[in-house]
Amino acid sequence: MADTYVLVHGAWHTGAEMEPVAQHLRDRGHTVHCPTLAGNRAGDDRATSGLTEAVQSVVEYLEKNDLRNVRLVGHSYGGMVISGVADRVPDRITRLVYWCAFVPLSGECLNDMVPPHYRALFDEIAASNGNAVMLPYPIWREAFINDADAALAQSAFDRLNLQPYRTFTEPVLLQSELAAKPMGKSYLLCTEDTAMPHSLPWHPRLSERLGLYRLVTCPGSHELCFTDPALLARKMEEAGRD
Repeated sequence: MADTYVLVHGAWHTGAEMEPVAQHLRDRGHTVHCPTLAGNRAGDDRATSGLTEAVQSVVEYLEKNDLRNVRLVGHSYGGMVISGVADRVPDRITRLVYWCAFVPLSGECLNDMVPPHYRALFDEIAASNGNAVMLPYPIWREAFINDADAALAQSAFDRLNLQPYRTFTEPVLLQSELAAKPMGKSYLLCTEDTAMPHSLPWHPRLSERLGLYRLVTCPGSHELCFTDPALLARKMEEAGRD
């Protein structure tokens, strides 16, 4: 059955990095959109853009394209965004899919869910970089894309862009917690993902906040979109199906 997917990228990315996965889903008969979030577009002000603007950009994208019965997929930071979108336009969404993504409670920001050493690092980088942050390459290489060879890790890193730090520090405010929302929910977990230390895991620490949800797992790192987009597309389809 053909479904409509909207893939919401994570921090430092744009919609372009989702396109290889999207093409595999299209080849499987689905309609797929890959918007770039406000704050990550060329020319966006990294000093002032925050989570509110990112959420609004997806709401506007869904409304402008009159998208309904959407499988809304969020990667990493994108989990913050799709949570806000689900609160704003629940009638347009059939299922939320969190791919190694943050699942906030109302009033939480992304930084509330990361280890203290990440917060300290990002505070320091943002203070000296106009309130924008970039992931240091050694962390990217070992924790985010540990299933890639050196050449792919470097070429993928070279495509990243500065992230507005307000997207990490601004809380999401929800009318109801995600567990109470009526649409379907799935959590897609890559088992070799160490972007979050396994002592503070994506699953079940964050996934269980969804209430009733479907768990789909697959091998791979946090950046499976670069290392095996075909596998990721198949697993997104498992997570997104009725």
